[in-house]
Amino acid sequence: MTQSGKMITCVKFLRKFQRMKIDIPLNCYYHTLRINNNNVYKIKNINILRLNSSNTPKIKLNGVKNGVAVKNITAKKSEIRRLFSLAKPEKWKLTGAITLLLISSTVTMAVPFCLGKIIDVIYTEDKDKMRENLKKISLLLLGVFIIGGICNFGRIYFMSTSGHRITQSLRKKAYSSILSQETGMFDKISTGELVGRLTGDAQLVSAAVTSNISDGLRSSIMTLAGVSMMFYVSPQLACVGLAIVPPITGLAIVYGRFVKKISKDVQNSLAILATTAEEKISNIRTVKAFAQENNEIKRYSSKLDDLLNLCYKESFYRGIFFGLTGLTGNAIILSVLYYGGVMMSESTITVGNLSAFLLYAAYTGISLSGISNFYTELNRALGASTRLFEFIDRVPKIPIEGGKILDSPLTGDIKFDNIYFKYPTRDDCWILNNFSLNLSAGSVNAIVGPSGSGKSTVALLLLRLYDPNSGDILLDNHNIKELNPSWIKSQIGFVSQEPILFNGTIKENIRYGINDANDKDIMDAAKLANVLEFTRRMTEGLDTVVGERGITLSGGQRQRVAIARALIKNPKILVLDEATSALDAESENYVQEALERATQGRTVLTIAHRLSTIKNSDKIAVIDKGQVVETGNYNELILINNGLFKKLVQHQTFK
Repeated sequence: MTQSGKMITCVKFLRKFQRMKIDIPLNCYYHTLRINNNNVYKIKNINILRLNSSNTPKIKLNGVKNGVAVKNITAKKSEIRRLFSLAKPEKWKLTGAITLLLISSTVTMAVPFCLGKIIDVIYTEDKDKMRENLKKISLLLLGVFIIGGICNFGRIYFMSTSGHRITQSLRKKAYSSILSQETGMFDKISTGELVGRLTGDAQLVSAAVTSNISDGLRSSIMTLAGVSMMFYVSPQLACVGLAIVPPITGLAIVYGRFVKKISKDVQNSLAILATTAEEKISNIRTVKAFAQENNEIKRYSSKLDDLLNLCYKESFYRGIFFGLTGLTGNAIILSVLYYGGVMMSESTITVGNLSAFLLYAAYTGISLSGISNFYTELNRALGASTRLFEFIDRVPKIPIEGGKILDSPLTGDIKFDNIYFKYPTRDDCWILNNFSLNLSAGSVNAIVGPSGSGKSTVALLLLRLYDPNSGDILLDNHNIKELNPSWIKSQIGFVSQEPILFNGTIKENIRYGINDANDKDIMDAAKLANVLEFTRRMTEGLDTVVGERGITLSGGQRQRVAIARALIKNPKILVLDEATSALDAESENYVQEALERATQGRTVLTIAHRLSTIKNSDKIAVIDKGQVVETGNYNELILINNGLFKKLVQHQTFK
């Protein structure tokens, strides 16, 4: 790190920026910060720093805020070193594979020398002696081939199994990191892109540190051995033959950089394709209901064409690269044959040595091509790893663990204090604006308001799926930012407006609410939510498979399973985000009766849709444009002339 060209220690640097109350971002490698006095700080390895100031505004990067201009400098991290570090857990297997690689490469490079000797034996010895020597050399070669075959088997086996484990580890880390991220991240990134990084990118990166490394090492060893043997057989011919190396090296470097960029573009294009397909297939009934099959095929085909154009571009440059290298290589072989023939006519080289030299030259050429291919694949993997490591390294803004757990049981007292909030993807629109609301422990509460007023957002903030931009949310007078997020969710039962069930049995979906639930707990929750009322008519009962997203159940049945899933953990707070909106009148009566029993001793927050769900509420909060405009029970609010609640009741517009 330098300050106006002078070196400063890491400790001094940290202390200085802590005093300046500058929040340094995570997950970047180099940043240059130009402060008001024009001192320049170049910061390395930001991903290990975490300087925060909770009482001062954060300084925004890539812009100007609070008088501080900050410029992001893109600098290449040691990506290759990090890429190879993935192989560390498999170091012993990979060491064994490399050892076998060395042996098999030695075996391969011994073949031309032995073949050259065989040719010289055939041309220079008498018949009896030739047969005896030929037999010995052939048996020796057979033994060499057997050893080489065994070594190749071991090398490929060790490399493949290590590769599978590295892929598994990468996918596990990426998946763990993705699920650990705050909800706001998923508003910005598509599902298809996330799945693409888990599958395709992980596979590319894994291949780079196993099979590609193996091929690269093999090619490097064979190139070194081949060049050495070429000089051993004939230094003059070696100088002619190696004229191919400089142009191939230059082409490989240029081509590799291009491939790294286009590989990232291809992976991004594949992610878009996966997103498009996943979205439409998962909502196939909607597509068919509106007869949009042909239009969706056209849209998908258009995106396929974009990908195809990228592949055409890559193929064009690949063709130029391999065409030029092939032409150059053939020209060198022709030169070697010409000069070798001249040397044979002058008796300065034997036919066996010339044959051995040509084989070594061919092996060297193939190996150089292998090195070039390794470099290309490595750059493709670097492009994929950049995308993958973005997720693995990303620090969630809202952690899934950490913070305190209250010693005493939660009573369920809730306070929203002067909340301001806007979604990450809607930075210009405040959803909640100076929102304040108190909910007493054990009370039944409802929030009503026009569509888009921020009702459902209140529930999401209580669950801490998002953090407010400003303001505090208190549980039993404790700020939820200080509490363990997982513990908070264990205390809150949540039923959303559009319940999502997972592909499995009804029993498994109910148990999803709490991992250690036994069969009795499941039966009690199912009974409470009136799930048993419809499972009795099913052959498999609670073991009935619901299909993807619970598609085999009706909307009302899915909702009741979701309510059972919320109730099974016996929460102190119950949040119902229009939980009965998907039910028919009969089902609503069943569920409403069950919910009335379930609300005993709990703090209940209902996002209201129907009048019947709020009439008996202890408190009703009416919100409009992100603010509470009226509070009271039903009888109090209905008496307010020109009040918003009264208008909503008259028009039944709680949506």
